[in-house]
Formats: sequence, structure tokens, C-alpha cells
Amino acid sequence: MKNLFLCCSFVVWVSCSKTADDNVEIDSTISTDVPAVYKKIYGASQITVEGAYVVIKVEGIPDHSSPYFDSTHALYSGYNGVNPDFNLNPNRINSFDFTYKIPLNPKESGNKSNTRLGAMGVSLNGVAIFNQYAGPNLPLTNEINSFDQFNGHPERTGVYHYHIEPLYLTQEKGKDALMGFLLDGFPVYGPEENGSRVTNSDLDAYHGHHHPTADFPEGIYHYHITDNDPYINGNQYFGTPGTVTQ
Repeated sequence: MKNLFLCCSFVVWVSCSKTADDNVEIDSTISTDVPAVYKKIYGASQITVEGAYVVIKVEGIPDHSSPYFDSTHALYSGYNGVNPDFNLNPNRINSFDFTYKIPLNPKESGNKSNTRLGAMGVSLNGVAIFNQYAGPNLPLTNEINSFDQFNGHPERTGVYHYHIEPLYLTQEKGKDALMGFLLDGFPVYGPEENGSRVTNSDLDAYHGHHHPTADFPEGIYHYHITDNDPYINGNQYFGTPGTVTQ
């Protein structure tokens, strides 16, 4: 269901989209000047263009089941993954008003900056993407055992996030599909390419490479998810990061 509005001299589309649970809907407002690829972020409540930036607003709640929802939530489910060492952490999922402001036309930075703890990007379903650390320079070795059946978990304030392959998205969209964007505006793709699993040796120091993709046929630098540290991104952004507020 879509409705057309005139707002501040430009047209916006307001649409209602179902999530994984048929009882959950997201009302999305997307301005018509937003490039089509960003409209794939179906977990956003609003996507607009402000000057040289795409502004993406999300609540950050996953659209798939998790044992980290309150037991009364429609998407609550006990752990049913494959990790025999799964250990539920004490945190529970909360919603937040995240605003991601990322470059509309990302470029390589001549002065690379470190990724941050906390959200370093946003996935298609609005869930935050975190880097490869459980804390300052702390590997995910033990924390991985708290990842739910879709490889996510909440931190102490309730921000649900992915450090590694978001299994729900790769199952629904495909292992080679667009998964989201990092704060520098460069896209993140799944763990496969041309039918083969991507490895760290296929990528540069920032965990990406440059060539055409289905979404960017003229070619673009992009990150890939892999099975090994750093999983999604190296220690630094390839481009100049925008901002995220919460």
C-alpha cells in the first residue's frame, strides 16, 4: 500500500511493508530523489537525501526471531541454532531512533580512519553492523557463543547488532547479495561471489575490493563478509565515514 505526498517541494512515497512476522509493519517514508539501491534498506522508517548525504532512520530491531526479545514479543523464540556452546547473555533487545548519515557518492579517503565500537554501518533490515571487536581490541572469541540463531545479539543497552554474517539476510536475499552499507557509504556484500566463498585473501587491508556488482554495474568499491576475522571490515574505513546518532 503506497500513498503519494508533496512535502517541502519534493515528492515522497509512504509505504507499509511487512517484516518476517505478518503482524509487524514498518511505515517507510522515502523521498523520490533517493537512489534505488538505498531503497533496499527495507528496515528504514525514513530515507532522504540531504546535500551530499543519504540519511537513513531506523529503530534497529531485527525482523527475525531471537531469544533476546522479551518472552511476550511476537518474534520471541528460544535458541534453535547450531552452536552447542550457545550462552544467552543478560541483555534484551530495545528499539532506538538511529539516524545514519552516509556519503551519497563515497570516495576513497586519503586519510583512513578507524572503525568504531558501536554501529559502523546499517544492514538492510535496519540492524546495526558492528566491527570485529567485543570491546577495545578484544576479539570476539568468547562473545560469539552469545550470538543467536541468526548471528546477532544485543549489547548492554539493548542495541541488537551483527558482527559477522547476518544469517537471516543471507538466507532471504542470497549469499552474494547486498547486505547493507558502512558509514563511509560503501556497500557490504555477502560471503559469496560468482558462486564461490570469498576469503580474506581475496580482499584488501580494508576487507573489500573494486569491481561491478548487480547494484553498481559501473563498478564500486565494496566490502565482503567472510568467515574469519575481521568478518565485515578491516580496522579502518576505505572511505570517509559519515555519522550515526542514537
